[in-house]
Amino acid sequence: MEEDKSAMFFNKIICGNNLELLGDIPDKSINLVITSPPYYKQRDYGEGIGNEKTIEEYIENLCKVFHECVRVVKDDGSIVFNIGDKYENANLLLAPYRFAMKVLEKEPIKLANNITWVKLNPTPRQFKRRLVSSTEPFFHFVKSDDYYYDINAFMSHPAISGQRNHKNNNNIGKTYFALIEKSSLSEEQKNAAKEELLEVIQEVKAGKIDSFRMKIRGVHSSPFGGQDGGRKIQLKKKGFTIIRIHGDVLKRDVIECPVETIKGCKHPAIYPEYIIQELLKLLTRKGDVVLDPFMGSGTTAVACKKLGRNYIGFEINADYCRYAEERIKNIKYQLSIEGL
Repeated sequence: MEEDKSAMFFNKIICGNNLELLGDIPDKSINLVITSPPYYKQRDYGEGIGNEKTIEEYIENLCKVFHECVRVVKDDGSIVFNIGDKYENANLLLAPYRFAMKVLEKEPIKLANNITWVKLNPTPRQFKRRLVSSTEPFFHFVKSDDYYYDINAFMSHPAISGQRNHKNNNNIGKTYFALIEKSSLSEEQKNAAKEELLEVIQEVKAGKIDSFRMKIRGVHSSPFGGQDGGRKIQLKKKGFTIIRIHGDVLKRDVIECPVETIKGCKHPAIYPEYIIQELLKLLTRKGDVVLDPFMGSGTTAVACKKLGRNYIGFEINADYCRYAEERIKNIKYQLSIEGL
């Protein structure tokens, strides 16, 4: 019954104070909180957070909202906060990191990732005594080690594995055969190494893997780490190890995309829909409930509607509420921005 109470907010943007509105959301009823609070003294957002006199007061107010977010998120859910930094008296305040450290001290959470947004089109101005800021963090917090995580869905759109056509390449592994012969391995170990080398070469030619690396004891340096059954032990027991490379896109903690602007939008800072879509695919399933307590221009709602997630949005500024509602009115469900 408690979860049913939050359903009355589904796919709506509610205008009001988020701390008060969060009190109406039942415990452990939200799959993902994802938001970008107003930055400290950066822009005029109207009333609410961001207008505090000190950075300490700003972070304290953010922590109050975050505390409620921890309460409403399910144990297998996630909380993502994007916070911008601020210079004051030529001194970078490190506002995002001070906030992250504060909530890690106060709340029963873990920081799973610090995902860096690299802005491809930062503000075009040059400073004489510092470099142009072109990155912002998206902090991914979790309540348990069992959080939902679809790594394969994240950044899946490039779908470029880099696999090459090796079918008629007869030089694959040729160097390794020569190194095996020159090595100090026993004859039995050399024969085993050649046999496995032939097998992995056939896997490459058949397109089952993209490429491979071979390490031979006494020829190559030992890999770091490893446990029983790992590469280090294989080198010790067999005299060699083979590392298969599948050519998958590396899932990095960096997202590169431009700053967005929307014609006619009154909101002074819009975080990119592209990033939100990627994080929705990573951290939620279709039909999950996503809460944005600082909805602003409605980007989270737009991304949710396109990807088939339920959204709940809170926003204190009435003008932004009206704009966000208009923005999402004509959005139809689709799989992603790229249409994949």
